[in-house]
Amino acid sequence: MIIDSHQHFWQFSQPFDYSWMEAPELAKIKRDFLPADLAERIEKVGVDKTVFVQTQHNVQENRWALGLAEENDFIAGVVGWVDLASEHCEDQLLEFKENPKFVGIRHITQDELDDNFAVRPEIIRGMKALQKHGVPFDLLFYVKHLKHAATLARELPELPMVIDHLAKPRIKDQALDDWIGNFKAAAQFPNIYCKLSGMVTEADWQNWKPADLKPYVDTALEAFGPDRLMFGSDWPVCELAATYQQVHAALVEVLGPLTESENARIFGKTATQFYNLQLD
Repeated sequence: MIIDSHQHFWQFSQPFDYSWMEAPELAKIKRDFLPADLAERIEKVGVDKTVFVQTQHNVQENRWALGLAEENDFIAGVVGWVDLASEHCEDQLLEFKENPKFVGIRHITQDELDDNFAVRPEIIRGMKALQKHGVPFDLLFYVKHLKHAATLARELPELPMVIDHLAKPRIKDQALDDWIGNFKAAAQFPNIYCKLSGMVTEADWQNWKPADLKPYVDTALEAFGPDRLMFGSDWPVCELAATYQQVHAALVEVLGPLTESENARIFGKTATQFYNLQLD
């Protein structure tokens, strides 16, 4: 079972805030992307199931995405959103937790003006509700936020957390020094995982090649091992720099020869266990 642990949908007729797509360089993805668009792409690559990841700080998107998952069997899970800072965080969580396809929570931490948002007391209080109910959390960080992963792992040792997109290292500049230390520090904690996703859009969109990704993938493989790594396409954001097929092929190439069990972990089993996916 091959699983894409990180993809999105959006539909401009929905009452959501897509203002982040107003930037001219994002014009290519400023249109509806829905399950029918993804279905044809995953079929070509041989991906069996996917995990939708939120784009909105709005519980209504949870409901919308769960509706899509109900209509499309290939969507195995929905990573949604609750207001971690709210006193009603646990109540919001309980509304969705009973749905077997509601598998995690994410907050778009990278866009918060406060670089220390993730470790604010009220946010950690909200994350303790996730820990209490066994709901995993996606860490959407830039490199500057990566130092907080270890702090959160110590504060919340029973909460599974996954670093999205390797915390967006500066692949275009082939920069490692500002990233590698805190990345390896995060990997020391067994409840921290990492998605091999979102790399092509941190590289040179027009001129990237798989070899540009290799130092980062090698570091992740060494630090986390296959048991805590999972493939994610970051579709349709990846379309800014690469097709779905190119993203998948690039990761296969840079991972190089792996054992059958290692491949099975990265391309399915890690995500299945992390998100407790209920697969057919």
